[in-house]
Amino acid sequence: MIYKNEKDFQKNGGITISDEGITITDREIFRRECVDDLLDTIILGDSEEARELAFQTVRAAAREFCVVPYSIQSLYEAKAKENLIHFTVPAINLRTLTSVLAGSVFRSAKKIDAGAFIFEIARSEIGYTEQRPMEYTSHLILAAVREGYEGPLFIQGDHFQVNPKKFKEDREKEIGTIKNLIIDAIDAGFYNIDIDSSTLVDLSKESITEQQRLNFEVCAELNRFIRDNQPEGITVSVGGEIGEVGKQNSTPEELRAFMDGFNDLNKGYTGISKVSIQTGTSHGGVVLPDGTIAKVKIDFDTLKNLSRIAREEYGMSGAVQHGASTLPKDAFDHFPANECAEVHLATQFQNIVYDYLPVELRDKIYAWLDDNMQAERKPDMTDDQFYYKTRKKALGPFKKEIHSLPRELKDKIAAAMEEEYDFLFDKLNIKDSRFIVNQYIQV
Repeated sequence: MIYKNEKDFQKNGGITISDEGITITDREIFRRECVDDLLDTIILGDSEEARELAFQTVRAAAREFCVVPYSIQSLYEAKAKENLIHFTVPAINLRTLTSVLAGSVFRSAKKIDAGAFIFEIARSEIGYTEQRPMEYTSHLILAAVREGYEGPLFIQGDHFQVNPKKFKEDREKEIGTIKNLIIDAIDAGFYNIDIDSSTLVDLSKESITEQQRLNFEVCAELNRFIRDNQPEGITVSVGGEIGEVGKQNSTPEELRAFMDGFNDLNKGYTGISKVSIQTGTSHGGVVLPDGTIAKVKIDFDTLKNLSRIAREEYGMSGAVQHGASTLPKDAFDHFPANECAEVHLATQFQNIVYDYLPVELRDKIYAWLDDNMQAERKPDMTDDQFYYKTRKKALGPFKKEIHSLPRELKDKIAAAMEEEYDFLFDKLNIKDSRFIVNQYIQV
């Protein structure tokens, strides 16, 4: 059911709206009936007033069902101070069927009593998936309510990235756009934000400090902005990045140059809790002509070395690995073994969804790509490479159709995703991490 007005919200008795606010009056009815109706209203509805009321209802549900967006900052501080290096926190990007895939995450987490995991969405993904921060947060909260998951919910703005071309044309306008996104994200409960100004690194400069200068200057400016706008009582966990993913591998000298420059400009403010580095991966993997992914060799020595420098010299949780979801299965247990603080996982989850889409819908999406994405097609690209590289851009335009897939098919996708998360959570060693989370994070 798509709610259109206050009366619709209160039809089944799970929700009450009064002058005093919104109340969840029957938890079981809400879980059984209202969750899906709210999702339909948010995704399929055409009334902005009803969508806003749905978002308010989700906030009320978060309080009622004890699933509250929060910052992972205290846990990351403990990673440095108490050397909590035996597990790597997975940061999971959900580009489509967000509530369905999040439900799979929560089920996998409950099996092993895991609490140390993050949901995230990048600046670019917010655009092409058509999921603004409050919508993304709502999907996650409603999925947690449906699955009976309780506890702090870590939601992250991933790659709040500076566009180098736009930055060069008008620095203040580009930085202002990111600041506006930060405000939207914090308002929606994104209390973890990764600043990515690594796109401004200039390797043509002679000294490493000068190569990193724009990077640490912009990162410090945005970090101070976050601190000035974070809610009272919450310290947002902020990440920085020293090497653009897909470029050359990061070095200790780059890390130190970035951090020393950042710290000089950040006096009086809480700093960053982690740093993203480049170790040989790329977002989405390297696509071969037949559409398969080339096997990548990660420089785990670099990952371990820079994680130790980050912890021991700068008090951070460690280094962050991007572009990991399409790696070979035998790579994942190396992340905790090499003291990686956090690993970002995205494309493989999207791939699994595409594998299950009805042929007619997939063909319709690929036809749309042919009509709308030709500008991104390089001359030597095969069809398989083109579709693999661009199909993420169709997730927004086809969001309603994908959301409207039959329940049985969505259940099959959810089951496949649950197997994927079971595997990843085991390899990243986050079993029993709920106890650790509760020890260091008091919501």
